[in-house]
Amino acid sequence: MLTVSPSFNRSSLEEMLDSLRRRDENEGKSNDLPPALPSRPTSKARRPSAKRSLPAKFEVGDSKPESSTNCVGKKEEVVKTIRVNSFGAKKAKQMDSSESPYSMASGEKEFERRLEETGSANLAHAPSSSPRFRESEWNDNIGYFSKKKLRIWCQLQSSDWESGQIQSTSGENASVLLADGRDVTVSTGELLPANPNILEGVDDLIQLSYLNEPSVLHNLQYRYSHDIIYTKAGPVLIAINPFRDLQLCGNEIITAYRQKLLDSPHVYAIAETAYSEMMRVCKLLFVHKVHLWFGLSLHVVTETLIVVISAVMLDLADDVNQSIIISGESGAGKTETANIALQYLAAIGGVSSGIECEILQTSRILEAFGNAKTYGNDNSSRFGKLIEVHFSASGKICGAKVQTFLLEKSRVVQLAHGERSYHIFYQLCAGAPSFLKGRSSVRPTGTWLSNPLLVHPYSGGCLSIRIVVVVVVVDIHNRLNIKTASEYNYLKQSDCLKINGTDDARNFHMLMEALNIIRICEQDQDHAFEMLAAVLWLGNISFQVVDSENHVEVVLDEAATTVASLIGCSTEDLILALSTHRIQAGKDNVAKRLTMQQATDKRDALAKFVYTSLFDWLVETINRSLGMDGQPTGRSISILDIYGFESVQKNSFEQLCINYANERLQQHFNRHLFKLEQEEYELDGIDWTKVDFEDNQECLDLIEKKPIGLIALLNEESNFPEATDLTFANKLKQHLDANPCFKGERGGAFSVRHYAGEVLYETSGFLEKNRDPLHSDTIQLLSSCTSQLPKLFASSMLNQFQNTASSSSLSGVLDFHKRSVGTKFKGQLFKLMQQLENTMPHFIRCIKPNNKQLPGTYDKNLVLEQLKCCGVLQVVRISKSGYPTRMTHQEFTRRYGALLPESDVSQDPLSTSIAVLQQFDLHPKMYQVGYTKLYFRVGQIGALEDIRKQVLQGTLEVQKCFRCHRARRHFHELKRGVITLQSFVRGENTRRDYDALFELRKESARKTRNERLAATVYLQSVIRGWLARKQFTHLQNLELLKHDGSNYRQKQVWKTSKVKDLSEKCIQNQPSGMEELQRRVLKAEEENAALREQVCQLEAQRAEHEVKMKLMEEMWQKQISSLQTSLAASKKSLLSENTTSQPASPSPYHHDSEESIPVGSQTPGRSTPTRFSSSGSDFRPVRETNGGLNTVSNLVKEFEQQKQHFDREAKTIVDLRSTQSPTSNQNEELRRLKFKFEAWKKEYKVKLREAKHKVTEDGELRVHLAIFVTYLKD
Repeated sequence: MLTVSPSFNRSSLEEMLDSLRRRDENEGKSNDLPPALPSRPTSKARRPSAKRSLPAKFEVGDSKPESSTNCVGKKEEVVKTIRVNSFGAKKAKQMDSSESPYSMASGEKEFERRLEETGSANLAHAPSSSPRFRESEWNDNIGYFSKKKLRIWCQLQSSDWESGQIQSTSGENASVLLADGRDVTVSTGELLPANPNILEGVDDLIQLSYLNEPSVLHNLQYRYSHDIIYTKAGPVLIAINPFRDLQLCGNEIITAYRQKLLDSPHVYAIAETAYSEMMRVCKLLFVHKVHLWFGLSLHVVTETLIVVISAVMLDLADDVNQSIIISGESGAGKTETANIALQYLAAIGGVSSGIECEILQTSRILEAFGNAKTYGNDNSSRFGKLIEVHFSASGKICGAKVQTFLLEKSRVVQLAHGERSYHIFYQLCAGAPSFLKGRSSVRPTGTWLSNPLLVHPYSGGCLSIRIVVVVVVVDIHNRLNIKTASEYNYLKQSDCLKINGTDDARNFHMLMEALNIIRICEQDQDHAFEMLAAVLWLGNISFQVVDSENHVEVVLDEAATTVASLIGCSTEDLILALSTHRIQAGKDNVAKRLTMQQATDKRDALAKFVYTSLFDWLVETINRSLGMDGQPTGRSISILDIYGFESVQKNSFEQLCINYANERLQQHFNRHLFKLEQEEYELDGIDWTKVDFEDNQECLDLIEKKPIGLIALLNEESNFPEATDLTFANKLKQHLDANPCFKGERGGAFSVRHYAGEVLYETSGFLEKNRDPLHSDTIQLLSSCTSQLPKLFASSMLNQFQNTASSSSLSGVLDFHKRSVGTKFKGQLFKLMQQLENTMPHFIRCIKPNNKQLPGTYDKNLVLEQLKCCGVLQVVRISKSGYPTRMTHQEFTRRYGALLPESDVSQDPLSTSIAVLQQFDLHPKMYQVGYTKLYFRVGQIGALEDIRKQVLQGTLEVQKCFRCHRARRHFHELKRGVITLQSFVRGENTRRDYDALFELRKESARKTRNERLAATVYLQSVIRGWLARKQFTHLQNLELLKHDGSNYRQKQVWKTSKVKDLSEKCIQNQPSGMEELQRRVLKAEEENAALREQVCQLEAQRAEHEVKMKLMEEMWQKQISSLQTSLAASKKSLLSENTTSQPASPSPYHHDSEESIPVGSQTPGRSTPTRFSSSGSDFRPVRETNGGLNTVSNLVKEFEQQKQHFDREAKTIVDLRSTQSPTSNQNEELRRLKFKFEAWKKEYKVKLREAKHKVTEDGELRVHLAIFVTYLKD
């Protein structure tokens, strides 16, 4: 065990360095001396604790520790702590271990003792900074804000803060122009500076230049109005309940935070920080860590340092476990926030076994059995829970454990107006299937299978999925006789059976799925539903008065028989247990009848006991399902979701316990974010100005201190049988009236000033709820039941109190005052605080924006009250004015030591750190050097990171250029070699190709010469053969002329024989290839004859066509001449008619059809005839406005155009035939032109008919058209 000498006033690091320096001086190694320590800032700081100092007997060389310059002064008297404390002030009297959940180590106790000796009273009187903006500093800046027209905050008479600009100042008053255009005059003391617009909506309140109440409220409201509900306040996350779904969670967002793609404030970010911190530790060897810590070489680590190494290992082990503490008022969204954090941990730590899915379903089950609708929250947690998630060494979830605290059992039997009991009752009534309601005795049973197709999205393999197979099973215990919620007295007494937007039936089905996933068997589910139905039916049991002394007996109705059937007892035993009370008189047991009030209380006590026992059994079953197979790994993250601070219309014992728990959590919050942070500054020798904070220790003393604490007095009064709530109230006033947090009220009430505000409590029911009596008759009744759960509940209760219950107490009421509800809750709370103290906490403060649960509504006063109560503003101030960034000297040296020149690098991390800070000229006010760490203000480490990034970037640029130069040089060398090699290869390939081509050409020339020679020989042979045959034919003709016709046959025979003889002779005389040549000559002659015959035929056809063309040309010229003559006559008649101005008579040339136009077989000739002299213009009507005349004019134009077209085509064909011989192509062109002319003629006839119909009523136009048609016919 390490001990600390009282004379040790210097740090262990100083002593070690001095010892090393003196040892090296003795050895003559002056060059390797460690540099001198930097000058310590003058402060009244604490010295390092025992776990940071060396043993007193540790020596290096012959040195001795020198005396410190800070002498221990005379011990001063410790002043009494006031409510507004300053960090560093200590209590004059330490609490007993039973009065505080924080156990102090021996080293810390020694440190506290030395602190008191050095003058803690002076620390208590040290100046502290005001939490608000300094008044003198602000008064100096009012003129600047007025001149620059900067925004300010103005507090009006209604206490509301409004934004505006200072127009003018006059003494203590200022004229302010508000944002809405109003001009107000207020005192300068009601003005506060506003932040510039660039800081509007920052995600961390520390970034605000002016940290005052209206600025914080405006920043939160701005983000809330943009659906940004998460904001950081230093190390604390603020979550404002949006009262609607904003789609801020999901697998994609989880992946983004896990991969560090997002860094905005979120519950996922807090969970990721906790998970990373849990997995970060224990990654380096502890000996190496000690070597870096103390700046020693490895040979210095002797056996004496083993104790130090062990202490370091213990410190690191304490930092493994993490906790996420979620707090806030009722309705602020704590339960949903806890589910979101649990969802993230399940996603990143999921395994193939599906344990993460079971953990997520645990919250659904506990919400159904432990949450209810209250006046200000539709899903208020009426119990506290701590879910401890365990992780393996690889970071995967290996188990979990659930702890619960103080279930509000009175809600089972008593409800306020507008509130509901626990959700499970309404879900069971609305969604229970027929086999549970008793309408059928058949229920489906299932079996557990592993289906590889159904895989959880966050698991690596298959999950156990429950495949339901319907099997007929007859079970009489399934008849629960469930009715609607309106038929149960316990549920309908508050006149609130439904919640808007909530489907109880659907939630019940989801609950059934969760129970199956958590692997609670169907038999246990049936037993649980039986107990729930029994509780509901207990509320329907009624009593009737049987005598004048108000004694009652149970009414034998459906409720009594159903309860007896559900819990497994006889109806007579149930009636006897509820209406009588057994008292032992000597050796006999006497049954005493109960009054109406006593019987009702006994019935309600049974209902409360059954439900609370069922809730505890359910939690135990869940823990068995989530339990780990092996030993705990030591890595866990705990999520605390506990009821928030409450102040309702009628505050009773439950509200006192709830607010007491919140007081403890607030102190834990202060301890870690206020006290411990500033104590760390003092322990490390940092010059620090303390910040005031709201300490709630007085309120905690009021509640839990012995022997005059509120819980102690309540227990004392509960021990007296004759005590009443009024006597308890009088005792409180008598003993606690001097406490500033207590105030006695009239009518047996009292008020307590909590950290969140003052709450008025009514003592009615305090004693009864604290005693929580349970008669022996009830225990005996449950023990005799045939059902499994009632017997289990009774045996658990008897085993719990078998050591404290006497034999006589079983005849009456169990002696539970020795372990009252208040005492048990206090013990649970202390255990919880000790568990949280051993973890690294991460805080989430949930804020309720309005009391009406409306989305988009932001009540500034309500939010400000919550921010003050939970200490968020103080956290921001201490974080902003403090040093939020801290690094050990070793970590700082490893990260930034490379920024120094090699000549300035020292082996001592402390000296290296100082050299880095001096190298980059950081302002001394922006950092402080501690014994073991460096402390930086906000943003300073970012400047160093920028410099480091620039240096690394420059290094990378140099390396890049060097690598580029080396690669380029290598590339050029390689390129030259490749080019040389390629040149040799290409030359060789070219030479080979040339040789091959040369040989190919030689072979081709040889082959060509042979072919030409063969062709020449063949041609000569053919010519010789032809000459021979010609000579032979000539001779044959001469012989034929010489012979007579009469002897023709004989001569023919003779000639034939002669020819044969001559042929034989010729054949004999010709070469061997003569026969082949003869055949070829004969074939050629035949082909020549055929070609000559074709030439003759073509010549005949050409002559015939020329004749036809001449005939057609003559006919065409005649038709054109006749058309011109008719056109001239028509023009003369038209001119004469216009001159006389007489109406035109019907034309004798009008015909109904134009089929007789003789142009069907006419084809344009070779020469182009003369064009019409009028070119169509002579046919233009006199009255241009007439539509019909325009039609005729268009027809004339079309005729002219087509005439010219056909003339050109015909002339082209004639010119070709005159210059060339007629071919088949020319004939085809002629036929095509003829076909085209026929098609146009038919189309033109149709247009003429249409023109005739248009002008049937126009006589003059009819004449013109008739003339034109006649012209066409001619």
